[in-house]
Amino acid sequence: MNDEVSSRKQTDNTSVAVAKIRRIIDGGELGQDGRLPTERELVDRLGLGRHSIRRALEALEVEGLVWRQQGKGTFAGPRPRIVSGLAAEISGGIDALAVMEARLGIEPQLAALCARRATGEDVDRMRQLASRIEGASEADESEVWDGALHRLIARIADNPLLTVAFSLVDEVRSVEAWHAVRTVARTEGTRELYAAQHVAIIDAIDARDAEAARQAMFDHLKSLSDNLRASLEDRH
Repeated sequence: MNDEVSSRKQTDNTSVAVAKIRRIIDGGELGQDGRLPTERELVDRLGLGRHSIRRALEALEVEGLVWRQQGKGTFAGPRPRIVSGLAAEISGGIDALAVMEARLGIEPQLAALCARRATGEDVDRMRQLASRIEGASEADESEVWDGALHRLIARIADNPLLTVAFSLVDEVRSVEAWHAVRTVARTEGTRELYAAQHVAIIDAIDARDAEAARQAMFDHLKSLSDNLRASLEDRH
C-alpha cells in the first residue's frame, strides 16, 4: 500500500510540475532565447523533487512545448529546424514583401490543418497568446507573442514539410535587421484589426472549420502585406 501511495504521489507531483512549468512558459518570464531555469533552479522555485521536474520536462518535450540541448539547457517551443544557416544566407537577398508572399502560400494551409488537429487545450493556449499580443505595451513584446502564436499553429498542424518551410520563413523574419521593417506594418491603428483577425483565426480553429481557418489566416496575412506595402511606399 505504501508503494502504491508513493507511486501515486510521484505521478501527482509530476502533473503539478507540468502545470507549473507551463505557467512559467506562458507567463512571459523567459528571456528572448526562451531558456528555462535549470532543473536545480526549478526544484528550488517550485518546491518539487528533481525526479518530478525531470519527468515533467520529458513530457513537455514529447508535446513539443520545450526542447533540450546538452550543455546549453532547456528552451521553450519546438526544437529549431536545420534552417538557421540557410535563413542567414538568403535573408539579405529577400525583401519583406517576398516574405509575405511566402507566408500567404504556407500559413493558410497550416491553419486549415490546425483546425483539423487542435485540441481544446491547444485552443486555450492560442487564446492566451492572442490576449498577450493584444495586451503588449511595446512592439517587441507584441512581436514575441505574435510569433509564438503563429509557431503554435504551425506545430499543431503537424505536417513536417510545411513546418520546415514555415520555419525557414520564420527564421528569416527573426533576423535582427528585419525588426524595423516588420514594425512599420504594425501601427496603433492596425492593432485592433490584427487582434480581431487573430480571434477570427482561433474561432475557426476552435469550430474545427478548416476552410474558415484557411480564409481567416489568409485575410490576416493579406492585411499585413497590404499595410507593409503601403508603409514602405510612404517611406520611399
